[in-house]
Amino acid sequence: MEIKVLGPGCAKCSEAEKIMQAAVEEAGVTATIEKVSDFQQIAKHGVFSTPAVVIDGQIKCVGKVPTKPEALGWIKGI
Repeated sequence: MEIKVLGPGCAKCSEAEKIMQAAVEEAGVTATIEKVSDFQQIAKHGVFSTPAVVIDGQIKCVGKVPTKPEALGWIKGI
C-alpha cells in the first residue's frame, strides 16, 4: 500500500501524516507513507487544498485532517 500525504509542511499536514502512520500501525498492514511537499507534484494529483491523503493513487480527503477512524477505514477498505 502506498500512502501519500500532500501538503507544504504546515501543522495540519504534519498531523495528517501522524494520523496515517498511527492508523497503519494499528491496522497492522505494510505501507509506505510519503510526504509530498512540492506544489507541482501536489497539483499533478489535482489537489489545490491541503492537507490531502492519497492511497494507492486514490484521493481520500482534501483540505482537512482525517480522523483516525476514517484513516483506518481507508486502509482496511471499509
